[in-house]
Amino acid sequence: MQRGRRIAFDYGDVRIGVAASDADSIICSPITTLKSSDKSLLKSITAIFLDIQPIQIFVGRPALLSGKDGAATDKAVAFADLLRGITDVEVIMVDERLSTVSAARNLRESGKNAKDSKDSIDMAAAVGILEFAIDLEKRK
Repeated sequence: MQRGRRIAFDYGDVRIGVAASDADSIICSPITTLKSSDKSLLKSITAIFLDIQPIQIFVGRPALLSGKDGAATDKAVAFADLLRGITDVEVIMVDERLSTVSAARNLRESGKNAKDSKDSIDMAAAVGILEFAIDLEKRK
């Protein structure tokens, strides 16, 4: 597996969780939560790209439990296309079914109220997406 940092986005209508790996793809850490409607969203993402200099970018692809695409899938695909317009780095869609549910459950189990921790949930979901994507890459 090529050495370099990777980044993942958990796109949502309100918030976008962001996570990144270290250069050896051993540790994935939450970076920030962006507001989807922020007028300076592209500027914020560009700044993150400049700081992290990712070699791969992953975007969670929310599908229905049946595996079929839904409205959220179309929005995530549009977000991935937006990223492709501002970078030459490969943008890969990754199955993210249950990533947010799993992140919320983990926060609840650690004693945090999921309702009051929405930003943390979105970042944790991005970490889950990134860990899954890196695991897939390592298996190739």
